[in-house]
Amino acid sequence: MKDKQVENLIKAEEKRQKKVINLIPSENYVSKDVLIALGSIFDNKYAEGYPHARYYGGQTNTDKLEELCKARALKLFKLSPKEWAVNVQPLSGAPANLAVYLGLVLPGEKIMGMTLTAGGHLSHGQKVSITGKVWQQVPYGVDPKTETLNYDELKKLAMEEKPALIVAGYTAYPRVVDFKKFREIADACGAYLMVDMSHFAGLVAGGAYPTPFKYADVVTSTTHKTLRGPRGALIFSKKDDRKLDKKIDKAIFPGLQGGPHMGQIAGIAVALKEDTAPAFKTYAKQIVKNARALAGELEKLGWRIISGGTDSHLILMDTWMEGKGLPGKDAEALLEKNGIICNKNTIPGETRSPFDPSGIRMGTPAETTRGRKEKDFLAIARKIDKILRAGKK
Repeated sequence: MKDKQVENLIKAEEKRQKKVINLIPSENYVSKDVLIALGSIFDNKYAEGYPHARYYGGQTNTDKLEELCKARALKLFKLSPKEWAVNVQPLSGAPANLAVYLGLVLPGEKIMGMTLTAGGHLSHGQKVSITGKVWQQVPYGVDPKTETLNYDELKKLAMEEKPALIVAGYTAYPRVVDFKKFREIADACGAYLMVDMSHFAGLVAGGAYPTPFKYADVVTSTTHKTLRGPRGALIFSKKDDRKLDKKIDKAIFPGLQGGPHMGQIAGIAVALKEDTAPAFKTYAKQIVKNARALAGELEKLGWRIISGGTDSHLILMDTWMEGKGLPGKDAEALLEKNGIICNKNTIPGETRSPFDPSGIRMGTPAETTRGRKEKDFLAIARKIDKILRAGKK
């Protein structure tokens, strides 16, 4: 590489990634094939529009590539192209969610989404996000005792507020979501049901987490995290008389984006095919086994695990413990100093600042990709405990 400054940074990052234990639940390691596709000749091509309806010439191969990527996305989640459509052009998860709202919800209408402290995402209608400036958020949280979703309370809130759209699926909620109950709530108040499965999409694909497709009108997902692909996003929408797919396509282009990143779509296509292999199901199930092992051991060692455990790839841990422990910011820094990467995170009922919250968020996808099993995560838990207890002194 002629640019030695950039080359050196690439080498330094490669070295950093190899030497740490990566417990950030939204990160993973892509295959060499994904990286090759991501940096391929397709990056040279401007493909504004959709297959067979582009605004530039020379689209023979880009059209085939995008159609292949869409077909693989539907196949991975066992969806019929007669019943579901998919858009593979969103640049990332937040723009994908924004596109759904833009296509289906009038400005000023209500979006019912989880609060940040309970595990929601910025793009679920938070005030600091564009999604909270154009639309009104109807915020919901978790039961303060169980730290899990209370579906009776959710229904009561939905019936009072009558949101246009309800968002299920979160960035820091460790438990299985009951999509059937969300469907009943959405039907009762006349709302669209959108599931953001960005975090657990790979678990759904691998049969380690319930599928939302039986109940949702729209499903969004990033393509990294548990799907183990490059950074990008997918929007699945039901095909029916409401023409959701057409409205969402128009919201992506020309509503929000210009030309798609075809190199990115090439990388996504490769990852989606990799995810259909039998080994991926084993991988997905191991992610959950590892997360439960990590959570269980940390709890045995005296740390408070939010909701008492996990059903997925991530756990939330209260490191502050009402002043008896460490703030999340300090815990994150201490762990990184000792080669363990996680992220500080708010917890339900948060009393501290989001910039220095009460907990940390950890996940198992990346280290499971590296081949770690339950016994390895028991050892990791003990190391975390030792580091944090030494840091309290």
